[in-house]
Amino acid sequence: MTSPQDHNRKAWDARVRAQARFTRPAPDEEFANPLAAVDAAGWLGPSIAGQNVLCLASGGGRQGALYAAAGARVTVVDISAEMLAIDRQVAAERGLPLRAIEGSMDDLSALPPASFDIVVQPVSTCYVPDVVAVYRQVVRVLVPGGLYISQHKQPTSLQASTEPSSRGYELVEPYYRRGPLPPVAGSPHREAGTLEFLHRWEELLGGMCRAGFAIEDVIEPVHADLAAEIGSFGHRSRYVAPYVRIKARRLNIAPGATPAAKVWLP
Repeated sequence: MTSPQDHNRKAWDARVRAQARFTRPAPDEEFANPLAAVDAAGWLGPSIAGQNVLCLASGGGRQGALYAAAGARVTVVDISAEMLAIDRQVAAERGLPLRAIEGSMDDLSALPPASFDIVVQPVSTCYVPDVVAVYRQVVRVLVPGGLYISQHKQPTSLQASTEPSSRGYELVEPYYRRGPLPPVAGSPHREAGTLEFLHRWEELLGGMCRAGFAIEDVIEPVHADLAAEIGSFGHRSRYVAPYVRIKARRLNIAPGATPAAKVWLP
């Protein structure tokens, strides 16, 4: 039986060949101020020059290239060879130092422990069944006190219908479920051809804390558009926030330690 990881590797390779969304490099204008383009909230401070940054599950020629342009030492890990090929091409064209490694976000055994100051992960945890397994891997590769900036699809957005009813966008998928969500086509909220999994808030937030992180901030990026056409991404976002962005810091504990063993850095 094909694993979700293998299925999604093939799906994202196919999406690159189809030039689907999220497979296009960063535009020229974003390189004018690359850090602002990827860190609108200012969570990373005025400079990341010289810091070791892991761009996790974020191939496609945008995240890694912009962090490298901001002066970081960047490693990109992505399950799709085709997505990584875009990163290598952009890095070569712009003269950016960037290391690209093919691998799954829930298995970072190819990377040494405590080797990154920052891990950034755009929306991607929906493609693995166990989000906590990802958190455990991130804890292992981050230095104590290191930052984990991640964005996720909100559970309610994955539950809600993509088509409006007379009362808005109704919940059509159960919150407590096993296995991937049903296939979708033509949705601006999900990626056709991939296997996606709904992760509950207990897993997204509680699982992060139990894995060894302290959550410092949470943002729901605003995509609502009061003038948007009914049924569009912007219109649905008036009713259901599509994403959540989390700033978390790795605590000074051994991976797998009990919550009682957690201590703050001096």
